[in-house]
Amino acid sequence: MRHTLARWFDSDVAYSFRNSPVAIAAAAIAFACVFCAVFADWVAPHNPFDLTTLVLSDARLPPAWHAEGSAKYLLGTDDQGRDILSALMFGARISLVVGIASVLLSMVIGVALGLLAGFLGGWVDAFLMRLCDVMLSFPAILVALLIAGVGRALFPNAQASVAFGVLILAITLTGWVQYARTVRGSTLVERSKEYVQAARVTGVAPLRIMVRHVLPNVTGPVLVLATIQVATAIITEATLSFLGVGVPPTQPSLGTLIRVGNDYLFSGEWWITVFPGLMLILIALSVNLLGDWLRDALNPRLR
Repeated sequence: MRHTLARWFDSDVAYSFRNSPVAIAAAAIAFACVFCAVFADWVAPHNPFDLTTLVLSDARLPPAWHAEGSAKYLLGTDDQGRDILSALMFGARISLVVGIASVLLSMVIGVALGLLAGFLGGWVDAFLMRLCDVMLSFPAILVALLIAGVGRALFPNAQASVAFGVLILAITLTGWVQYARTVRGSTLVERSKEYVQAARVTGVAPLRIMVRHVLPNVTGPVLVLATIQVATAIITEATLSFLGVGVPPTQPSLGTLIRVGNDYLFSGEWWITVFPGLMLILIALSVNLLGDWLRDALNPRLR
């Protein structure tokens, strides 16, 4: 384990990271957001979803640095008296879970279909690429809205876990296309190389060639795309929650918090929507910057 870490520390990717202030700053911001989200039960000063601890008289308090603010609530409170800072941590956890889970599922589906299309070719390639063209012809948010709406109609009294599953599925079915097209293009290049031809001559099964030989050589673009798609998935989840078809109101994500605060934006309680919006921007921006750095670090032409 120690030898592996030492070898990675001396690699070109680690060297690129150590010499990129933007990547270090983005990684620090992303780590802080993820840490607060994962350990919100211990880090957050309050539990904003424990109804027994809410005080309605503390509703819509401004941030602590305002004259009417309270040191008990650093970033103020919302319309129900929930601490904004604590709500951001718990809300970010939901957004990150939905975003990462949907990206992982999209990556599995897209990589598998891309490998099949690129390696087998023929009618399989034609069918899968036409399916990708059909999916790309519709705006992703509309497809996600349709799937989420149908899921909520089929399961009107569903529990939170089912609602989360429908939301992850809605984002997944709009995100696998990019992976399939990317892997298919890389596979078309790899399948004509000598190591693949040698494996075929020695009688290696096509499935084994795809998994053991081709897949490791197409993971670079997939990792870059997955990093960037995490930010896209989080924003999509926030958009769906903002429109009211996302996670249940009892488990508010950043999008739900922004929607709630939007009703009070023009009445002077700007902090209810501004701080969740800033949290969403920080997460998306830091992940995108990390994706850009990873793309450059894995590209030998830019070293």
